[in-house]
Amino acid sequence: MIDFVGKRKLFFTIPIIIIMAGIIGLIVNGGLNYDIQFQGGTILEIEMPDDSFDANEIGSVISEIINKTVSPQKVKAFNPQDGEESIDILMLKVPSESTLSDEEIESIVKLLREDYNVSTDAQMQVQSVEPFIAAEIKQRGLLAVAVASALILVYIWWRFSTISGLPAAVTALTALMHDAVIMLSAYAIFNIPINESFIAAVLTILGYSINATIIIYDRIRENSNKMRKASLEELTNASLNQVLSRSLYTTITTLIAVVTVYVFSIIYNIQSIKDFALPLIIGLISGTYSSLLIATPLWMIWKKKQDQVKVIGKQVGRKS
Repeated sequence: MIDFVGKRKLFFTIPIIIIMAGIIGLIVNGGLNYDIQFQGGTILEIEMPDDSFDANEIGSVISEIINKTVSPQKVKAFNPQDGEESIDILMLKVPSESTLSDEEIESIVKLLREDYNVSTDAQMQVQSVEPFIAAEIKQRGLLAVAVASALILVYIWWRFSTISGLPAAVTALTALMHDAVIMLSAYAIFNIPINESFIAAVLTILGYSINATIIIYDRIRENSNKMRKASLEELTNASLNQVLSRSLYTTITTLIAVVTVYVFSIIYNIQSIKDFALPLIIGLISGTYSSLLIATPLWMIWKKKQDQVKVIGKQVGRKS
């Protein structure tokens, strides 16, 4: 039997190290790397004649022409009319306090046609997001996470009232905050752009992680009736060891599916799937870790102190 409770300090230390690394990443990278959707700007996608172009070189040239920061990316998409034919696309992201003007877009297209053999009938898509809209999207995303967390708190408090509902709810919410912070830390360390896919992934992981925590709390509630003479440490360790294999198998199975999708998106350079699958992979690992090694030990610590306060209160009452 694994002594989860006895090793809790080690389990608490590992996320702290990752979060500190994330803070260092924030300092080095100058903050989080927000995508266009969260800071405003323009995304320009244009069909290229083949994949021989150097996206970084083109980005540098365009940046000098429009005097703005340009993040270039080479993307491959499938032709909807012919599934076996692929289309090479140059994606240019221009974060700015204002969107690109028509003149700036025309100058970019002119450059690509004259110097990089882009045909006049090449497919082109322009997506512009005003800064105030980006700020609103960010606020609504954070509001969605906050509302989901509040509802989870109330539900866990009510559901596990027999094993001290408030400690169970607060420690479960702490584990969810841990998952979100770990995901943010990973994005800060690797300087990955944060967009709407990140918010969707966070909400998905909140549901996955809380489900894993509920399974453990259910086992603790069942064992509390069977192991009345056991200490809180013994009850917690027994419950965690009983659900350990189930939690790991569930996570591994899910990871196999998500990692397969992620690898597929890398091979075919499908950016939208990569943006969603990567935070899911990080969140799945973090969610399993927090359910087993953060939420439950924290619940045990709180419950133990709560019981000690009750005992002291009874002793004081008897003396008085």
